[in-house]
Amino acid sequence: MRKHYDVIIVGAGPGGVFTAYELIKLGIAKNKKILMIEQGKSVDKRHCPIEQTGKCVKCKPYCNITSGFSGAGAFSDGKLTLPNKESSTIEVGGILDKYLGVEETKKLMFYTDEIYLKFGADPKVEGLDHKDKIKEISDRAKKNGITLANCPIRHLGTEKSHELYKKIQDYLLKHDIEILFETNVKDLIVENNEVKGVIVAKSENKDEEREFYSDKVVLGIGRKGANWLAKMCQKHKIENQAGVVDVGVRYELPDSVMKDVNKYLYEGKFVGYLPPYKDKVRTFCQNPSGFVANEVYDNNLTLVNGHSYKDKKSTNTNLAILASHHFSNPFKEPIKYGMNIAENANQLGRGNVLVQRLGDILNGKRSWDKDLENNSVVPTLKTAVAGDITYAIGYRTMVDILEFIKAMDKVIPGFAHPDNLLYAAEIKFYSNQIVIDNNFETSIKGLYSIGDGGGLTRGLIMASASGVQMARILSNIL
Repeated sequence: MRKHYDVIIVGAGPGGVFTAYELIKLGIAKNKKILMIEQGKSVDKRHCPIEQTGKCVKCKPYCNITSGFSGAGAFSDGKLTLPNKESSTIEVGGILDKYLGVEETKKLMFYTDEIYLKFGADPKVEGLDHKDKIKEISDRAKKNGITLANCPIRHLGTEKSHELYKKIQDYLLKHDIEILFETNVKDLIVENNEVKGVIVAKSENKDEEREFYSDKVVLGIGRKGANWLAKMCQKHKIENQAGVVDVGVRYELPDSVMKDVNKYLYEGKFVGYLPPYKDKVRTFCQNPSGFVANEVYDNNLTLVNGHSYKDKKSTNTNLAILASHHFSNPFKEPIKYGMNIAENANQLGRGNVLVQRLGDILNGKRSWDKDLENNSVVPTLKTAVAGDITYAIGYRTMVDILEFIKAMDKVIPGFAHPDNLLYAAEIKFYSNQIVIDNNFETSIKGLYSIGDGGGLTRGLIMASASGVQMARILSNIL
């Protein structure tokens, strides 16, 4: 018997979750059959064993950090980057405003933020006070070729986001959203350039296939699914274009160095276009008193990220430093490029993240265990392997990162201290940008793309907002 649904949502990350939530609020879910498919576990079953084992065990079939209900973003540090009410643009988070306009996008993001508050998000918003101090930092940055994007931050916290998303998960289930966990979407069913459904298999038994049918399929697959989406584009001729790939490191330094940024902004979003290449280099996902962490992608590819808890604290701040590269003809596979860098780093670290002192990089030598033992900055990722990240990361990217660190040292004294640590590699897989219309519909009729995986958004709050808008679009055609 063919199982038919009015809507199938692929992925239970923020985009998919908020699509389902808003369909309930609009009264659509009450009379329609809605299926959500997630390759990972339910949020209450998502636990990283590294806290007990002391090492990454590369969970099978999928990493609990990158897969599961609420997606990877909510399980890193859970920060909601809100729009600046005083700004005429939206500085970070994606290109949703390209489709909705700036003011409508802001309204949508604030509406989405209210939903997070309803389910228990911390009411405190960082970066709204101390405007004089923030201006001082911004002015200092500008003098050194760096721009500070001043965006308010609501910090959920890694452990608190688990609790919040468990409430949302329970809400969806209570209101008749059918969710298949630990289920992998192997393929799309497309006929005459129209979507007809999906082919799925249990994540642990990929040979036992089932088919579910719908003429409306929403792809909210997140960065974890970007490579899968690229394959779907190739197979089904979904119109797309090569986007930007962000390649870089996770940088760790003392809280004492970052004290002003941590206090007045919580997260500083610094952007520079420095010589010689003038590539865009930015900080991302800053975690005061946080912890550097592993995250594992397909084929046991281990990348680095950062966590920031509400209650558990270290004495270090970590943040990503990412260089953006947009490749031109004839190369059109930025995801593969990023994966090759990660694979090289993994080989050098025997499957683990590499770590190196900044001073050792500048002196042209690798880091050894003894160097880290005597280092003033103690690594918070205990499984990281001392080595030489410059064997894995290309010359241009490395120059971008080092020039940025030198410039930032003039903004934040101590930012370029030789004991600071660089972990490799941190790569953001949203570089396959799906071509969509203003209704988020792809070149395949009835197939929609939202969130980070298709290149529409780059962060928790805008991905969630794209889901809300997706539900409103669907409500007009269901």
